[in-house]
Amino acid sequence: MTALLEVEDLRVAYGKIEAVKGISFKVEAGQVVTLIGTNGAGKTTTLRTLSGLLKPVGGQIRFNGRSLKKVPAHQVVSLGLAHSPEGRHIFPRMSIEDNLRLGAFLRNDKPGIEKDIQRAYDLFPILGERRKQAAGTLSGGEQQMLAMGRALMSQPKLLMLDEPSMGLSPIMMQKIMATIAELKAQGTTILLVEQNAQAALSLADQGHVMEVGNIVLSGTGQDLLHDESVRKAYLGED
Repeated sequence: MTALLEVEDLRVAYGKIEAVKGISFKVEAGQVVTLIGTNGAGKTTTLRTLSGLLKPVGGQIRFNGRSLKKVPAHQVVSLGLAHSPEGRHIFPRMSIEDNLRLGAFLRNDKPGIEKDIQRAYDLFPILGERRKQAAGTLSGGEQQMLAMGRALMSQPKLLMLDEPSMGLSPIMMQKIMATIAELKAQGTTILLVEQNAQAALSLADQGHVMEVGNIVLSGTGQDLLHDESVRKAYLGED
């Protein structure tokens, strides 16, 4: 059976600087797959390329069996690949509900949109309580919830999350990770980029360790969680 997402020998450059140096990995339907690594490893560049925001200089990206190499970003969303970016990028002056509705900009099924807005409020009750509030007045963690809810509004086949716990308090980080676990239990396919390796690998079916544009280690989340080199480099253990 063909994987939902297939990345083969992907290369991405900023000018003459190659940021991603020929990586390959797959995401099967229903899986959580994580990319871990330090800043500058190429994780965010990989996601931005998959979503059509950057163009690769080499390699192949196939989603649901279709090449994404020449597909513009807005069409990538319509094919079922949603990206919740690092830094959240919500619209601060718009209400929470209007931000969510923007996530459904390609849809015209009003009953389905209303159902999915309610789903976002069920996942993140604080958003429902404040639905008319300007999004910019939310805390960092609440804005992350909104960014994830907005990405889900496109009814993605694959949800890409870039550093969802960055800058959050430990309690809020736990809430975000618990939501990702809930989405996984509901069957959502997720590609997760996360600096908190412990949290990411605990959730992941498969994990890949990136260093300076290369995948240097791959395995199940549990295997990597117990790998001695990963524990020393990313989990802060001697």
